[in-house]
Amino acid sequence: MKKILFITPPFHAGVVEVAGSWIPLYFVYLAAAARNAGFEAEIYDAMTKKVGYPEIEERIVSSKPDYVAVSAITCTSPDAVKVIELAKRIGPGTKTILGGVHATFMYDELFNLTEALDYIVCGEGEITIAELLKVSASGGDLSSVEGIVFRDGDKIIKTTSRKRVEDLDSLPLAWDLLDWNDYTYYVIPGSRLGAIDTSRGCDKECTFCSQQKYWERTWRARSPESIIKELETLKRDYSVDIVLFTDDYPTPDRQRWERLLDLMIEKNLGIKILMETRAADIIRDKDILHKYRDAGIIHIYVGTESTQQESLDLIKKDLSVEEAIESLNLLRDFEIMTETSMILGFPDETMESIEKTLGLAIDFNPDFAHFLAIAPWPYADIYNELKDYIEVTDYTKYNLIDPVIKPKNMSLKELDSAIVECYRGFYMMKFNEMLEEKSLFKKKYMMTAMKLMMNNSFIKKKMGSLGQMPEELKKIMASSLEDMFQS
Repeated sequence: MKKILFITPPFHAGVVEVAGSWIPLYFVYLAAAARNAGFEAEIYDAMTKKVGYPEIEERIVSSKPDYVAVSAITCTSPDAVKVIELAKRIGPGTKTILGGVHATFMYDELFNLTEALDYIVCGEGEITIAELLKVSASGGDLSSVEGIVFRDGDKIIKTTSRKRVEDLDSLPLAWDLLDWNDYTYYVIPGSRLGAIDTSRGCDKECTFCSQQKYWERTWRARSPESIIKELETLKRDYSVDIVLFTDDYPTPDRQRWERLLDLMIEKNLGIKILMETRAADIIRDKDILHKYRDAGIIHIYVGTESTQQESLDLIKKDLSVEEAIESLNLLRDFEIMTETSMILGFPDETMESIEKTLGLAIDFNPDFAHFLAIAPWPYADIYNELKDYIEVTDYTKYNLIDPVIKPKNMSLKELDSAIVECYRGFYMMKFNEMLEEKSLFKKKYMMTAMKLMMNNSFIKKKMGSLGQMPEELKKIMASSLEDMFQS
């Protein structure tokens, strides 16, 4: 039996990894598809294990795979290429596969970048990778496989695009291939963190976003019954007690969404849910927000993206500032943790506009806020508007943390410092608020998250002296946490 080894690139952006170690859910799907096609499959999550290329080399040598597959978003693509080059060096006969949003759109660039790349899987990969493996292993006609790009001599051949999977409920998952001890939500010590894709796609048209382009502004949902079955499996077989709903937009269909909430309440599995949705849907659901909390939803990321209507309109966010504020207030009433982000660094950005954004973010008063540097994905709709202002072409910096766009009236260093100052100003304000928080759950949650942020090496490096917590605050926080966890 031939073997495929799925490897996550050893890339670290820092901020995302502060809160938890996250499951590579796409590999759980793809590995199951490969197994169903008659191939042995393994997953090596180098990113979560925080290992480097020596450890990856050791795993490839010991695994002896016939195929190595890596997925890439823009900022991880350089490391993804290094992994497949390493695989080729170890075993010249090993076939290499890249997938993910960056590979789907930038296949010409990737094939021109390295001779080590054999195949690219474009778009949704479960059916495609199964067919690709079977045709490749049998020496068949690769051009018959829909949804791939491959090299044929000096030519790069892109086959017909594949239609999206109609029945998401039918897709198998290879949960047993994960090293479950690696996955936890640090904000809740001792937790076991799982992930579920309740839907795929988004029908909105935010110009900075890669997902609406990747899914071609379509949205498909799994049935509530299949989601509940999967929650039961994760709880029963893998002791999962926290689940991230990984989809960008799980809630557009109110009837389906309420059915899922009702089933989660009925089953009462004791699983806490982290998720993302739109402000408009929170407002729509104001009469059933109690079901959100009763179903176990404890943390919602609401994509506000800006505190200024002009910026929201520029990126076609289809959101008003008033909606953003109302949604956050509604969630606060039900003791659901709120998180949001502000995108900074557009060409017209100034120190004054950033200070205004910070002030308005404080007025919004989410529990957690991120201040992100706009990243011009080379395939995003907004790219052409921003390309004349691009100062950095190193894709590893396209991580929403490092500025790569130079505003007309700011240097990159000034922008970077201003973003750091936004974090400092916001969280110093939140710290004082946390000390007065009446809800013990929220207080524990926010204090633990704050401690994780301030002790994270990436953030310390980014913030320099601004990232050092004053000794007085360290003592207050340590004392508060000790008192709370003894309560």
